[in-house]
Amino acid sequence: MPRVRAVSADDPSESRYGDAGRVAACGLSLAPFRGLRYDPTKVSSLAAVTSPPYDVVDPDDRVRLEDCDPHNVVRLILPRPEPTAEDGYRHAARLLGDWQRGGILTPDPEPALYVYEQYTDAEDGGLLQRGLIGALAVSEPKAGIVLPHEDVMPRPVADRVGLMRTTKANLEPLLLTYRGDGRAAGVVERAAAREPLIETVTSDGTRHRLWALTDRAELAAVAADLATCRALIADGHHRWAMYLRLQREHRHLARSPWDRGMVLLVDTAEYPLRVRAIHRVLQRLPLRKALARLRAVGDDAWTLVDLGDAREPALKALAEAARSGATGARGAGGAFLLTGDGRHHLLTGPDEATLNAAVPRSLPEEYRRLDATVLHSVLLERVWQVPDDPEHIAYLHDTDAAVREAARLGGTAVLLHPVEEGVVRRLAEQGVTMPRKSTSFGPKPATGLVLRSLPLG
Repeated sequence: MPRVRAVSADDPSESRYGDAGRVAACGLSLAPFRGLRYDPTKVSSLAAVTSPPYDVVDPDDRVRLEDCDPHNVVRLILPRPEPTAEDGYRHAARLLGDWQRGGILTPDPEPALYVYEQYTDAEDGGLLQRGLIGALAVSEPKAGIVLPHEDVMPRPVADRVGLMRTTKANLEPLLLTYRGDGRAAGVVERAAAREPLIETVTSDGTRHRLWALTDRAELAAVAADLATCRALIADGHHRWAMYLRLQREHRHLARSPWDRGMVLLVDTAEYPLRVRAIHRVLQRLPLRKALARLRAVGDDAWTLVDLGDAREPALKALAEAARSGATGARGAGGAFLLTGDGRHHLLTGPDEATLNAAVPRSLPEEYRRLDATVLHSVLLERVWQVPDDPEHIAYLHDTDAAVREAARLGGTAVLLHPVEEGVVRRLAEQGVTMPRKSTSFGPKPATGLVLRSLPLG
């Protein structure tokens, strides 16, 4: 039976929730908090003040969201630098304070966990996802409670740290997955049968609903289930690294709200997530040069096939190569679709000798043969010699956007096939992190439906 220790909650009143305010030493602890939410009577609509997560908002989206409503949350998560990042953080903090003083954002009357639902009515039968939003106890990866699966870059982490440190708020929930025993899922389902706290439909056609859980027995059932679980970070690695850094900075505090961070926990036994690929655009490497360098290393390592200018058949060929493990005659590495000038080239490989020279054989085989591993360790480092920094590589979730960006810049789009969730989880459980931006789990929670202001008084 797991050992249980007492933990501090976000608000002294949370102690009345009994088991919901305690955490198993080897499991998840999700605490209620007083959500900060938009007053629907003081904004044009709830949909008009929401945003996708900060790292999937492109410049055009940002302008569109800012124009939707003067109080759109994008003004907080991506504040305008005036003219430095620090000025942007201070501007976001001022806005957050002004909106609270003006009653645009108001705290809920009592701490709660929040049941969050997303539903999209699509031709393939639609997508329904439900989970729990709360303040999760932050723990280092070595504790084995929250498992990262991707590496992070210092610059985005520092940016998020600066924003959270200045605003003193969790502005958007991270997306984490777990596998429970059904008790928490049962609470979620019963809550979803009740009248929602809020309901709105965003411009992409997704319906969002939110319920507040304050019942002591329901919170205890959730806590007991989660105390036996560990979570996989599906989306938000840089923000989790932000939580960890800020927790370390405040270790001197005996009772610290920095020990918790706002997350959405989804039980994937009930609601499996979709996993999509994240494509690369090599901004300073024209496609002709990328192909020439591949040919220069010889035909023994790679197989390159010109698929013509029709994109859909080319994408189907990529999917088939990835599913079947068809890495040409070599049989060692990944499958990629290269484009940028209108034509599409299927690249498969490399051979065993090339892979062994670039990726240590002591690493798990599933990791060594990941498309992202082959791309970064072999192609980018050894063949193309492209530095992994924002000036040389852009990461885009949308296929069309990646192709357009490559064409606009005269660069190369490297299109990838998504990794299976089981592979991600197995590697994370072994403590192996994948190259950053290897996966895109979804659907991602909307930002702006509920915020968490850190009680620092």
